[in-house]
Amino acid sequence: MTHDHDLVLRPTARQADAALNPPPGRNGGDLVVETLAGLGATTVFGLPGQHALGMFDALRRSDLGYVGLRVENNAGFAADAHGRITGQATPLLLSTGPGALTALAALQEAAAASAPVLAISSQVPSEGIGGGRHGYLHELRDQKASFRDVVKSVHTVRTASQIPSAVAAAWESALTAPHGPVWVEIPQDVLLAETALPVVTALDATPRDLVPRPELTAAAAHLLQHAERPAIIAGGGVVRSDASGKLLALAEKLDAPVVTTFGGKGAFPWEHPLSMQSWLEDRHTTDFLEDADVLLVVGSGLGELSSNYHTFAPRGRVVQIEADLGKLESNHPGLGIHADARTALTALLETVGERRDPSAAGRVSALLSKVRERIAGQELTLEQEVLAAVREALPDDSPSFWDMTILAYWAWSAFDARRPNTMHSAQGAGGLGYGFPAALGAAAADRTRPVLAVSGDGGAMYSIAELASAKQYELPVTWLIVDDGGYGILREYMTDTFGEATATELSRPDFVALAESFGVPAVRTTAESLREDLAKALAQPGPSVVVLPAVLRMFAPTHL
Repeated sequence: MTHDHDLVLRPTARQADAALNPPPGRNGGDLVVETLAGLGATTVFGLPGQHALGMFDALRRSDLGYVGLRVENNAGFAADAHGRITGQATPLLLSTGPGALTALAALQEAAAASAPVLAISSQVPSEGIGGGRHGYLHELRDQKASFRDVVKSVHTVRTASQIPSAVAAAWESALTAPHGPVWVEIPQDVLLAETALPVVTALDATPRDLVPRPELTAAAAHLLQHAERPAIIAGGGVVRSDASGKLLALAEKLDAPVVTTFGGKGAFPWEHPLSMQSWLEDRHTTDFLEDADVLLVVGSGLGELSSNYHTFAPRGRVVQIEADLGKLESNHPGLGIHADARTALTALLETVGERRDPSAAGRVSALLSKVRERIAGQELTLEQEVLAAVREALPDDSPSFWDMTILAYWAWSAFDARRPNTMHSAQGAGGLGYGFPAALGAAAADRTRPVLAVSGDGGAMYSIAELASAKQYELPVTWLIVDDGGYGILREYMTDTFGEATATELSRPDFVALAESFGVPAVRTTAESLREDLAKALAQPGPSVVVLPAVLRMFAPTHL
């Protein structure tokens, strides 16, 4: 009798020939790139270094695309964005010691935002690992220890035969909900050593499904169907699991108002009658959510920003769907459902009955009117005009990547993302320098549509070198730099707290002339001409820079 698994395990004639007659001149680096290609990778990011040259040399013998950036941290941001846009694990190739450590901040952002980055680093030769006695350049006593507290999982290779399985295990880990960055390290001698191992042709690294327990789904459906004032908070997990359609169907089935977190931008239609948009840093919204007798939280841990700086105190029952077990009921007790957002919402849709509430849309409209009135009373016309100009200039399906700058803080609350998975920022970990290199990673994933990056002048200086990368690969990224002469949000925080600001004022270059020196077209604009100048820049091929000299202010928050 022939069983199905016998057919799967039996190699084809072509596979057998390739196994018995591998091409000459291959090394450990070839096993890395063959494994990545076999897993489905198409593009890798990184920066070469002495111990990693075996991997980079192998790239020329593969079909993988390579995008090299000028700083490892920026390469990490690019890989992060590529992973967010594609939903696939994105390889990040790094060297040892300083090269690896320079990417730590980017990996922290990927971890906080659940971006599937597959970081593969070299190591010193095997004989020097852990001892320090040989004094190799770039040597660390325990390199992986520097990453273990940041990434989702660590995978160590000691021989060439371990490479395919280690990389495949890391790939599976990165893409198993919750997504996240992973770390693989391979010694220099293993990468350089010739190998007669068969060419890697196929691997199974299918991520494990994280499905909800049926008794929890039944309990959640009962609570929601019989609630008087249900409400939904939709977080980044909805976007990452491609569950926006499921969320919309559930909200309409229940007549339940929905607010999206800053990481969940685009998860729910902005102008829908049930949409509370994203005004989480507003007491009116907080009051509305606290008044819900059943609150469904999907794909959010209700951290600092999503809880209006931990002032949110729900009075009703909380049902939380969360893939990250460490975030489940970590801030508020409730009915915790450990599951991927898409599978859990699918199960709820199949279980819950219809609930009609003619008053829901009216209550949402009244809430948004209160928010608009509050903002209107703060004389912030310039800020609203600038954000509106960006929205009008940006095509609906174009991704945007925002650095930690005042305009981004406005965008978190007030920007209509219009499509799921199109607005991203560094609000996971909150580091500077994310916007532009992340936009380059997104553009490398899809060159058919322009990508927008938004930075302040302070954050722009973190990644100014990547103008060279943008030009080298002719990536369609338009970089909007809001130049206010310093770290604007820190200036505002310090002035509000201490009466004056210290260490926030910056000398900066002529950004237009600097961009042009890289061969990147640039223009200096005004608030009045921003929409036109930005739309023109986005419409032209390749990279471009738009500089807006302006001092923007934040709207006053209402935490209490």
